[in-house]
Amino acid sequence: MKIAQIAPLAESVPPKLYGGTERIVSYLTDALVAQGHDVTLFASGDSITAAKLVSCSDVALRLNPAVKDHLPHQVVMLDEIRRRAHEFDVLHFHIDLLHFPLIREFADRTVTTLHGRLDLPDLKPFYSAFPDIPLVSISNDQRRPMPPVNWSGTVYHGLPLDLLPFTEKPKGNYLAFLGRISPEKRPDRAIEIATKVGMPLKMAAKVDNADRAYWETVIEPMVRRHPNVEFIGEINEHQKADFLGNAGALLFPIDWPEPFGLVMIEAMACGTPVIAFGCGSVPEVIDNGVSGVLVDSVADAAENVEWALKMDRKKVRATFEARFSAARMARDYLDIYRNLPGVRTKAAPLRRANGQDLDLQVVA
Repeated sequence: MKIAQIAPLAESVPPKLYGGTERIVSYLTDALVAQGHDVTLFASGDSITAAKLVSCSDVALRLNPAVKDHLPHQVVMLDEIRRRAHEFDVLHFHIDLLHFPLIREFADRTVTTLHGRLDLPDLKPFYSAFPDIPLVSISNDQRRPMPPVNWSGTVYHGLPLDLLPFTEKPKGNYLAFLGRISPEKRPDRAIEIATKVGMPLKMAAKVDNADRAYWETVIEPMVRRHPNVEFIGEINEHQKADFLGNAGALLFPIDWPEPFGLVMIEAMACGTPVIAFGCGSVPEVIDNGVSGVLVDSVADAAENVEWALKMDRKKVRATFEARFSAARMARDYLDIYRNLPGVRTKAAPLRRANGQDLDLQVVA
């Protein structure tokens, strides 16, 4: 099958540092190539992929100081895709909504994965205007705020099995917080939980400009007040394996409708259990009592830290391998691609051992 993957241009594929969507695009693209498909990736020129790369900007836009406005670069990429759309059996978009008017004529062989939150008030009239565009959710909970749309399926994220090594015996006696410093991620809760149980907390997190005031007025003063808290800042993939693998548990104290929560399965890959507030997708991702603990308050989380630290890390890793591999993610998407009404397929006969035809099997 000839597949186009269309990534955001803000970060490379995979991203150098923070960037969940681009990371998933990378894992999916490479898994599809490994499964024998002809994949073309539209992304920034500094991306690294097993697929054919179409460079749509020299480098990731966020890392280019000369770029002040992302929109012109995105429009140029979309025009390139429009001109080449006939080359592909399926076009898979990961860029939110900018492309919707463009793909109307060939929407029946496209899929758009929605990677973000869908409860924002401006989104409902938009999606109501495009009820025919095939969409994929990354959790079932993510769908709740949406008007009637053309859902093609839910596909949970996955990681390569060899990306993050399993750590049976962590070297550090600390709790971990990984992601982004923002009010909805509730790093303040993470600090409160660690302080209540008297454990060190290591925070590896990005501070966006939009959240700079929250960091300076709320979180940074808390970090200074609590000697058990160490703020590390943004980390790369190599550092992530050590950071998560050597943690006793990951704290995921969110306070918003999380669409998926990639960091949860990254921790699980290392064998590290997750203590998570049951918002959004969390109950779909965490097997309570097996890969982590679902809680509903800071006090509840603190009471369950000891239990989480005693969990069987081999079972945490086994749950990850069974549910959240990149290969499984790719197979799930292939099922969706093949069920799109506009996908071009070839009919090939199944044959008995004696060479007689049985019936037709659709292959792509």
